[in-house]
Amino acid sequence: MLKTIAVNQVRIGMYIQELKGPWMDHPFWRTKFILKDEMDLLKLRGSALKQVVIDIKRGLDVLPEPEPVAVVLTDKELALLELESTTLEEVMPQVKQAPLDAEHRKAARIIQSTRREVMSMFKDLRMGKVIEAAKVMPLVEEISASVARNTHALISLVRLKTADDYTYMHSIAVSALMSNLARELKMSEVEVKQAGLAGLMHDLGKAEVPVQILNKPGSLTDNEFDVVRQHPQIGYDMLVKADITDPVTLDVCLHHHEKMDGSGYPGHLAGNNISIYARMGAICDVYDALTSTRAYKPGWEPGIALKRMASWSGHFDPVVLEAFVKSMGIYPIGTVVMLKSGRLAVVVRQSPDNLLTPVVKAFFSTKSLVHIPVEEIDLSRQLADEIVSNESATSWGIGNIDHLWASQ
Repeated sequence: MLKTIAVNQVRIGMYIQELKGPWMDHPFWRTKFILKDEMDLLKLRGSALKQVVIDIKRGLDVLPEPEPVAVVLTDKELALLELESTTLEEVMPQVKQAPLDAEHRKAARIIQSTRREVMSMFKDLRMGKVIEAAKVMPLVEEISASVARNTHALISLVRLKTADDYTYMHSIAVSALMSNLARELKMSEVEVKQAGLAGLMHDLGKAEVPVQILNKPGSLTDNEFDVVRQHPQIGYDMLVKADITDPVTLDVCLHHHEKMDGSGYPGHLAGNNISIYARMGAICDVYDALTSTRAYKPGWEPGIALKRMASWSGHFDPVVLEAFVKSMGIYPIGTVVMLKSGRLAVVVRQSPDNLLTPVVKAFFSTKSLVHIPVEEIDLSRQLADEIVSNESATSWGIGNIDHLWASQ
């Protein structure tokens, strides 16, 4: 039986009978096949196609529509959010994206000021002091506003962490990623700010994890890992002690390490027992951890991180992960790619019209194995070259290339 469905309904295991659109609008040489590869799914999502035809006798059917998630806020939390005139039914307005270079400057200032406040918050917690949610809401609002002005400016810059400030910068990054993902999921303004607040406070429990464990350059012992696994419950208890009652913040703090197959912690929750916000938190938390340089590993390029996350069966909600990829772009800023011409390039900007054709800077010849003069290429305009794969600069013996994409 044939069925025409929207591209955002496509999932692994479907039999694609027809790609409805010109062949130039999609990255596949076949038009009839079983969709098996996660990266093929991501490429399909990022193409210009709107619909496909599937054969449900030869593959999977569409998933049933998920039930809506109710959000309940106390009067105190509404006051903290300073959204007296906003109801849960009001949807975030569409904001025209600001130029990347202009927002980079604003984002850098926001990151620095927020970093100081988050460091102070962790210091207070280590001293046994109670934190106040009202003091951090302005930080969440600034982060959310920056992401609304330009999706990629703050999110790309906050990847530039050191081992010493990882925990603080990670909190800022997850807040920004949560706000961005909430917008992609068409959440209301209240829900977007709730998601941002939850992201900023999701790792508070690490304030009681010894620094020598957090920054350990080698593998953790079983006992050390048991200590780390306690941080969601510790953070939750801290929030309750501080009289923070927002259910989203409490839920994400406690459950951002749960997995869809039930193998996560601390509750071993599975499937629909994990809230939409905790599913979002799991994705944002892992993505920033993978793409950040840690004491024990270099950061992965964003494209490599997304590809590997998509391959982890049972870890993430696939529908929310697809929305996350769409919110970031298939090739996020900082992604290293191989061009058809044999050059390595790094993504520096997104194309508003096609996720498959970002603006890149070519910097290395894989044929000659030498650095070449940096050339900026808009792949949506320059049709002679195209991306053929994600790559790792490290695997080609190339050092740090952050200056190519961070100095916009």
